[in-house]
Amino acid sequence: REIETLAARPHPSSIPSQLKPSHRPHSSSIPSQLKPSPPSPTMPPPPPPPASLPGELLEEIFLRLPPDEPACLVRASLSSKFWLGLLSGPRFRGRYHDHHGAPPMLGFLRGFWLEGCHWGEKGPVPRFTSTAKFGARIPDDEWDDYDYSAWDCRHGRVLLGDARYSALLVWDPMTGCRRGLDWPNLADNSRGVAVLCAVSGCDHRTCHAAPFQVVFVGVEMGEDEDDDDCAAFACVSLPETGDWSKPCPPCDQWSEPCPLLHLPADAFIRPIPPVLIQEALHFMIQSLKDDSEEILKYDLSSNSLSLIGAPIEDSETVTSSILMAMEDDSLGYAHVNGSTFYLWSRLMDSNGVASWSQRTIINLMSILPIQNPVETIRVVGSVEGGDVIFLTTVLGIYEINVDSQRWKKIGKRENLDAVIPYMSFYNRQ
Repeated sequence: REIETLAARPHPSSIPSQLKPSHRPHSSSIPSQLKPSPPSPTMPPPPPPPASLPGELLEEIFLRLPPDEPACLVRASLSSKFWLGLLSGPRFRGRYHDHHGAPPMLGFLRGFWLEGCHWGEKGPVPRFTSTAKFGARIPDDEWDDYDYSAWDCRHGRVLLGDARYSALLVWDPMTGCRRGLDWPNLADNSRGVAVLCAVSGCDHRTCHAAPFQVVFVGVEMGEDEDDDDCAAFACVSLPETGDWSKPCPPCDQWSEPCPLLHLPADAFIRPIPPVLIQEALHFMIQSLKDDSEEILKYDLSSNSLSLIGAPIEDSETVTSSILMAMEDDSLGYAHVNGSTFYLWSRLMDSNGVASWSQRTIINLMSILPIQNPVETIRVVGSVEGGDVIFLTTVLGIYEINVDSQRWKKIGKRENLDAVIPYMSFYNRQ
């Protein structure tokens, strides 16, 4: 009978799991420290660190950074020592300059020549306005009693002057270094000055630390009041070393003046920066009697002065005018009549004869936010080797591309003689 009873019982394997009695005690009855740990899942190995990009690929990326925003390159160079070495090396700097061409505009200076325009104002000298994330290094000491204003800027250097003390100063906004110069020991009633690189064959992209020269062109009136002419002269300073780290006394060595060029007795050099075209500097001269204009050319290679006639004779209709160094290395003459901008270019024909031709006419009322047609518009500067000009209106200072006619406001309204752009690649080393 017991055998029959056992045979009648179902086998445990045939009982559903839900109906099987549980012989395990409740989990709450087992201390937590005695609970068996669940089996740990198999974790995949950590991924390898990302491979660093090769230097050639990094260069291609960094080449695309905009040159007029130098903060981009600065932030990248602070990321690692490798990036710093890459960005500060001569190979990358050369490729970067070749890729972007002409140096960008990092800021501009205001030119004042007339006494009382800004003398006595508080603030740093010279007056530099950044148009990019670039801070010019302006020393805040050792200016003594001088009150410098910007007279010229070229090849990464700014030429400052104070006519009261016959003082000149060359300043590097990238490093803050300065060099003083004494005026040549020659009498002058009006003058034009220029600073330029003294290295032959230089591409002028990163030569702000190279040797430089200063050109001084003056007009001397006759000794007697009855003299019906005056004489223009030019002299050049000896090349000054580009090693700014070494202290150097003011440079007072000038070349012998070139042969004199006789001008009308009432001629004077207008207080605007000259333009450099190939191996010649061009200054604007004006007559006190009738405001007529001519162009005084100083040829550096032949050490000679000559005159070039302006493209227009009726100066009474001209509100303002400047000289320009055009993109094709030709001499440009720009002027404003009312609210119309005119641009002339001096070109050489097949017979080797140079003549003026009108290149562009722009109605400024159609592109600038000017409501009153009688508002005074003045052209006060340009970018050498480009098609960018600077205008002042009652609303402020404007930068205009003559070809595209695009514009942007870069400063507030001021009574100034010139806007002098500072063009340079960022290379603070």
